[in-house]
Amino acid sequence: WYSMSDPAIIAVIGKRLKEYRLRKNYTQSELAAKTGISVLSVQNMEKGRSVSLSTFISVLRMLNILGNLEALVPELPISPVELLKLKGKKRLRAKKSTVKPKT
Repeated sequence: WYSMSDPAIIAVIGKRLKEYRLRKNYTQSELAAKTGISVLSVQNMEKGRSVSLSTFISVLRMLNILGNLEALVPELPISPVELLKLKGKKRLRAKKSTVKPKT
């Protein structure tokens, strides 16, 4: 995956989604109707063109593969050291770097 460009990755995902759709025996029109998106959005996704994240999630849900998002963006574990520092507080902001620029 790392050696692929962003458009190449999107194209592979689109091709795979098309395979899932066909395996479920849905036409593009049926998938669009079931997800509430346009047929053009389904076509664009399958052709490897960019679509919105909400459209992508709707299609994953309808194809019954939404659970795969957990593998895509797993919850980040907290290290024991961070856990002690936070003492039950959840981090809400990033800290500014204290490194001064070289002049």
